[in-house]
Amino acid sequence: MKLSKFLTVHLLWLSVLVNPVLAQVQEQHILQPAFSDTTAIPATSQLIPARAPAFELRDTIRSLTALPADTVLPGQKKPFTEAQLREGSNKRFLKRAVIPAAALIGAGIYTIQGNGLYSSHDARDFRQKNIPNFSTKVDDYIFFLPIAYMYGFNAFSSQNRHDIGRQTALLLASGALTSAIVWPAKKFTNIDRPNGENYAFPSGHTAYAFTIATIVDKEFRHKSPWISVGSYTIASATGVMRMMNNAHWMADVLAGAGVGILSVNTVYWLHDKLFQNKGLNTMVVPVVLPTGQPGMGLSVTF
Repeated sequence: MKLSKFLTVHLLWLSVLVNPVLAQVQEQHILQPAFSDTTAIPATSQLIPARAPAFELRDTIRSLTALPADTVLPGQKKPFTEAQLREGSNKRFLKRAVIPAAALIGAGIYTIQGNGLYSSHDARDFRQKNIPNFSTKVDDYIFFLPIAYMYGFNAFSSQNRHDIGRQTALLLASGALTSAIVWPAKKFTNIDRPNGENYAFPSGHTAYAFTIATIVDKEFRHKSPWISVGSYTIASATGVMRMMNNAHWMADVLAGAGVGILSVNTVYWLHDKLFQNKGLNTMVVPVVLPTGQPGMGLSVTF
């Protein structure tokens, strides 16, 4: 695939540089405004009596508070595994992200060109001998499949780990981080592909495939391990087809997989470190403006 076409396909990742966490979307049934645009907002005293007991005032404010993003939704009995609740653990991040990613990227570097016990040239020669005319476009699209069933699960299942808004934010942030690693690396290494085109290392298709697969794994691992197996199988198939299409070396695919895994785990690790797996908790309360007019105040707690 030409570089210009590849850039176009993945423009979404390159154009979205978002923070790993968005403010929690307010639940409609909790924060639905009680007043229309043409209805005057009652004075604060009408919402909270001036002499209301402290516990009544507290309960009134709590009733206006948005649910944290990780609140257990109806139908959830055991939504999170113990590992998922420890995303911010440095030890877990090292074990589940840094070491596997370093091993994959290291294997890619070790097998670049003719290097290693079984080099990228050896893998290319095997392909040329057994399937020299293999060609497919499936690898350009198949890695998007896990995104489709991730949003499908959101629509028909209550067992999603995060709400759909925050899932999307984490997905885009992970994709942005993957892009920030892949494209400078391609320019820096400047290795030609086996088909003669340029910018081979690492494989962008494979990196994004493993980014998506890892997101789906994190969001739905507790629902069924087969969801994770299916996602990583699709990601692996993407990398294999890139080699079968003679579009990438084995080294490119190995390194791309490592980049995808590292990016997602880094985003989730920072997400939990900064926001303690709660996101931005918001609270809307009635206030009296300096002009004496009634209004609503927004409080954001980190």
